[in-house]
Amino acid sequence: MASIKDVAAAAGVSVATVSRVLNDHPSVSPAARATVLAAVETLGYRPNAVARSLRTDQTRTLGLVISDVLNPYFTELARSVEEEARALGYSVIIGNADERPELQDHHVRTLLDRRIDGLLVSPTDGGSPLMLDAARAGTAMVFVDRWIPGMDVPVVRADGRTAIHDLVTHLHTLGHRRLAIIAGPAATTTGSERVAAFREALQEYGLPLPDAYIGQGDFQAASGRRVTEEFLDLPEPPEVVFAADNLMALGALDAIRARGLRVPDDIALAAFDDIAWFVHTDPPITAIAQPTPELGRAAVRALVDRIEGRPPQSVTLPARLVVRRSCGESRGEAPGEPPYPHQPPHSSPQRSNT
Repeated sequence: MASIKDVAAAAGVSVATVSRVLNDHPSVSPAARATVLAAVETLGYRPNAVARSLRTDQTRTLGLVISDVLNPYFTELARSVEEEARALGYSVIIGNADERPELQDHHVRTLLDRRIDGLLVSPTDGGSPLMLDAARAGTAMVFVDRWIPGMDVPVVRADGRTAIHDLVTHLHTLGHRRLAIIAGPAATTTGSERVAAFREALQEYGLPLPDAYIGQGDFQAASGRRVTEEFLDLPEPPEVVFAADNLMALGALDAIRARGLRVPDDIALAAFDDIAWFVHTDPPITAIAQPTPELGRAAVRALVDRIEGRPPQSVTLPARLVVRRSCGESRGEAPGEPPYPHQPPHSSPQRSNT
């Protein structure tokens, strides 16, 4: 493997001149720069990224800690983060928290030890002393999808409140009156926010949300199955189960089918977090779609702004209801739209200085 000395010898210049060219220093003449770059290309020289980071105090690397890599929503989010970071000249190291706070903090600590330039996190719970200390120490950080209340960190997220209201309106129009929810962990902002929005929308139509119709899940399929079985065992089961994420919705579907019941003939099903699979179930599942690729790109841009000294901004994008046929819709009412990532957003992002 060629060294910087080999490049200097091939170009007939000093090692210092090669270093200045590689670091884009303005003092090098155009002729010398061209000669050095030609030698770099011929020899296939690649600078030592670790050594460069020690000189510049930058690694051009971002850390991303996602809540669950098996969740298609977070997989799509990670993909868009990596693509946008690469376009801006950064690499990404990804850690999977698996919805476990202790594993989340392990990844955060490891990434900070590796001297990343900035950190993107979708927190697994409502508090992390490690992240609070990192933010106070000046670590460039952005929360994506979820956030920790009280921390002065930009947040990039989707606003699902309007879409949940639209879903409840849609269900009410179809004649449903007994609506239940499989909630995410109350310690997460998305878990508590979706339950609150669902309750508020029901209240607008004078519909109750009894405790028996609020099942506590954990954003995993197994909890969706368990909670749905509990709903089905009630003396008066709900007419609709609304799962607050896609994996819990798939678990709910398993539980319904295991009882020999059909969606939507026996019980309706809707979900938050649309995924490509939902168009292939029978029937296709009515869902709330988040603008996942846009969220990933906006999060990277906000973090790079922070790293490069520009004022970071929080960004809120709209989620929207995608009507299919899992709630008793007729084929005419349910156009079977593709998942959100293939659709352009219909409104501009809301931005606020943080």
